[in-house]
Amino acid sequence: MNDNNPNNNRDLILREKLAVQRTELANQSTFLSFLRTSMYFLMAGLTIQNLFSQGNYVVFEILLFVISGVVLILGVYNYYRHKKIIKHSEKHIGDYKSDYLRNK
Repeated sequence: MNDNNPNNNRDLILREKLAVQRTELANQSTFLSFLRTSMYFLMAGLTIQNLFSQGNYVVFEILLFVISGVVLILGVYNYYRHKKIIKHSEKHIGDYKSDYLRNK
């Protein structure tokens, strides 16, 4: 197999670009999982508030609200941190558009 074949290089660059796109989609999916989990804790806190109107459940409600906020903040932090890493790794693929169009 000839390594200097332009089609091999084009296919390799395209494969790498598709891998980066899959990684970006996985990062977005992970963020949505954090968001969903945060909303579950928020809804649990609201349910406790409406279900037990009397009693000392205020501390438990506040705890659930705090956990919800912390999960949301961690999710946003995780998303942007991985987005930065993905963008940095994308630089190593090369100028895939011009290489792909030039060798077409």
